[in-house]
Amino acid sequence: MTDPQGFIEASPRTTRRLTLSGNPLSLHSLLPEASFVDCADIPFRSISDDSRKCQVGDLFVALSGSKHDATKFCLEAIHNGATAILSEKPLPHVSIPQCIVSNSRHALAVLCNTMTGDPARSLKTVGVTGTNGKTTVTWLLRSIFRTHNLRAGMLGTIEYDDGVESVDSTLTTPDCISLHSHLAQMRDCGTTHVALEISSHALDQNRLSDAQLDVAIVTNITQDHFDYHGDYDSYLMAKTKILDHCKKDALVVLNIDDPGSASILQHVPDSQTCETFGLNERGTIRAEIVKTNLSGTTFRVFSESLESEFETSLIGRHNVSNCLAAISASLKLGIPVDVVVEGIRNLKNVPGRLEPVDCGQPFDLFVDYAHTDDALRRVVRSLKELSQGRLICVFGAGGDRDRSKRPLLGMAASEAEIPIVTSDNPRTEDPHQIIEDILSGFRKIGRKPYVEADRERAIRWALDEARQGDCVLISGKGHETYQILGSERIPFDDRELSIQILSEMEEASAFQAA
Repeated sequence: MTDPQGFIEASPRTTRRLTLSGNPLSLHSLLPEASFVDCADIPFRSISDDSRKCQVGDLFVALSGSKHDATKFCLEAIHNGATAILSEKPLPHVSIPQCIVSNSRHALAVLCNTMTGDPARSLKTVGVTGTNGKTTVTWLLRSIFRTHNLRAGMLGTIEYDDGVESVDSTLTTPDCISLHSHLAQMRDCGTTHVALEISSHALDQNRLSDAQLDVAIVTNITQDHFDYHGDYDSYLMAKTKILDHCKKDALVVLNIDDPGSASILQHVPDSQTCETFGLNERGTIRAEIVKTNLSGTTFRVFSESLESEFETSLIGRHNVSNCLAAISASLKLGIPVDVVVEGIRNLKNVPGRLEPVDCGQPFDLFVDYAHTDDALRRVVRSLKELSQGRLICVFGAGGDRDRSKRPLLGMAASEAEIPIVTSDNPRTEDPHQIIEDILSGFRKIGRKPYVEADRERAIRWALDEARQGDCVLISGKGHETYQILGSERIPFDDRELSIQILSEMEEASAFQAA
């Protein structure tokens, strides 16, 4: 497919290459601050940041990361046909032309945006960042857009949707080349609105760069990804970078109930409008819960120009907060209130986000993605408040990730009547060591959970233990359909496994009464 800018991409979902069909571009013109080795300029038609995907004639962009220096892959790129290299430092013993820049990730984003014809300029784009809630807010936005008969796309943790078709995602925010390819695909197929999840990694790595947002939402900022960012202040600053990607007249939407999100208010430039939302604090737009149960929530929304009642099948105060974020963005984009009300109502559930599993069992069962202590605590408290019986919580923690949050997860889960510690995605770590880190949180508060390292056996134990009126929460993996053991992905879906176990229990008449 070719767009008016001459950009072609044979398979934007599967390759990390961009190609131009028209005249070559000039690196010197696009990156005037760059210096050049063995040349005065580098004309190019195709780029790649993956040495394995390089083809004859490519410009290879060597991206330096926290764990790898991509310049070591340059020889592989050259072997595969790269004829020039863009890097942050000159590479000795390399005979092909080189372009040297101070930030190769920013340079790549500039090149991608130019090659694809600045696709965000043709789209109404809402970017959502935050520790928790990004996925739910983007799904709410897409539902509202579609209710208004708009062709809407979405890029996020669960799927990449160009407005016509969707595929499973690989990253919360795609790599830079894929991101711009997806946005260009949306523009070219007539999509007008897009909801985009933006991770702290993507912000720190300049994946968006010149892609500008009409609305920027920050749901909350608590603890996550300290294995990458190091500490809370660095994590917060990464999230604050979303402001760098806003159009001059963009709306910034902040959660006034959350100290981290609220702290960004001081960084919003005067040229941008800022709205705050909340349930506890009085924001620009606020909500009061009218009725809530395990089937959904009714709440009233108030602002200077609005007073309206909303219904959602989503559960918990945190989801009312997510709805407020989506409502603020939608109204900014000119969508009528009655359409927003209907769009909120039309979204029945988000995969793996307090997703109900109902096989006729006499207790409630939900699968949720919560894998931070803040998210898990909110979900546990919501279900405890609404369930008639005991709350049984199955959870674990990911391996090769931030160890400091593991005791915090244990403390959050300890609020359930029956906490069950198991494996999540252990990756290359010993599952028993991960569990031991979690148990240290329980020891601090004098509680002793049930421990079963095998996730399937832990879920079976929980469902067998549940009685009439109880509520079971299986947390941590949500929509995921695999478990990562070592470097291998094993098929594993909490929802499918639960359905299988419940079906077996029903056949054996094993459902227990109170």
